[in-house]
Amino acid sequence: MKLLLYSFIILNILINSSLSHSHYPITKDSALQVAKGKILYDQNCASCHMSNLSGAKNWKGYDEDGHRLAPPLNGTGHTWHHSDSDLHKIIKLGFAKLIKNYEGKMIGFGDILNDSEIDSILAYKKSYWSEEKYNIQLNISVVNN
Repeated sequence: MKLLLYSFIILNILINSSLSHSHYPITKDSALQVAKGKILYDQNCASCHMSNLSGAKNWKGYDEDGHRLAPPLNGTGHTWHHSDSDLHKIIKLGFAKLIKNYEGKMIGFGDILNDSEIDSILAYKKSYWSEEKYNIQLNISVVNN
């Protein structure tokens, strides 16, 4: 039994380490990846996007500094309209490196999170989306990646 467990763990490590960050589309199929994504989301994203992924209250508005409020990531906002590649870049680099003269608060997490961890956060977010939005976004990711 221990040998089987060790074999499974080693196989999982080998598979995960062999995958690059360009293995799109990212799915919500792996319960382990979604669970890992929840932990990472809670540590890095929930302070702005809320623990239930609902985004800031009145998220279409602006904060006291004149910056856009954090949108929902639970499928009720616009996140699911973007490809996995774009979502990955936004998390990794932040908007400041992607949008000229950006003055918002969405920083990049590339110094904190590796590509696999970012993918896990994306898998976790997708677990909140309706099947319809999830499938539309998967199609966007296949076409655009």
